[in-house]
Amino acid sequence: MTSVRPPRFCEHQDLGDHQGLMDDVYRHQRYVYDFTRKFYLLGRDHLIEQLNAGPNDNILEVGCGTGRNLLKASHLFPGTQFYGIDISQEMLATATYNASRTPLGNRCHFGQGDAAALDTFPLFQRTEFDAIFMSYTLSMIPPWEQALHEAFALLKPGGKLHIIDFGMQQGLPKWFRAILSRWLGLFHVSPRADLPHALSALATREHADVSYHSLYKDYCWYAVLTRPA
Repeated sequence: MTSVRPPRFCEHQDLGDHQGLMDDVYRHQRYVYDFTRKFYLLGRDHLIEQLNAGPNDNILEVGCGTGRNLLKASHLFPGTQFYGIDISQEMLATATYNASRTPLGNRCHFGQGDAAALDTFPLFQRTEFDAIFMSYTLSMIPPWEQALHEAFALLKPGGKLHIIDFGMQQGLPKWFRAILSRWLGLFHVSPRADLPHALSALATREHADVSYHSLYKDYCWYAVLTRPA
């Protein structure tokens, strides 16, 4: 039997009230999160496939939740090291457990941190990453523009920031948009209508390249920011 090194889990304190809110939201939901979210967190696998990670790359997910995305990526990209930050201790407990159950989980390292004040060195002894991704994360972070800037700042030259999140559902029926809005509100999720503008402004300021796509009739938005080499 192949021995599995337990995934690393590091704590980072002083995360503010948002940590308590997220722990309350996910204390029980974490047990059914992956099963229920697969029906409406669309585009996650598309993002993972687009990472095109190399065997020596270091990839960070901001808002890693249960570790679902990182574990899927670890199967697609052998040799790559993956790192996940989340503000919720409850979610990180599930991520650590999930990673311990797969032989590839030893390439996934988890730490507690605030997306709006990222400090990865105490957690992982790393300050730069080849790629960073945020999957349905910005819509849950009150200072989401700050989180966007923080993630971009951790990219290596030539690195890419991948984002998938809720769009405005302009191509979908009004009744669907109304139901989705009420449902998301129960979990403190707010789609960011200004995300395209924020991405464009950040790209201009940093002389970065940006690509942006609306998927599934504007159900979600997928964007990639590339740091200049």
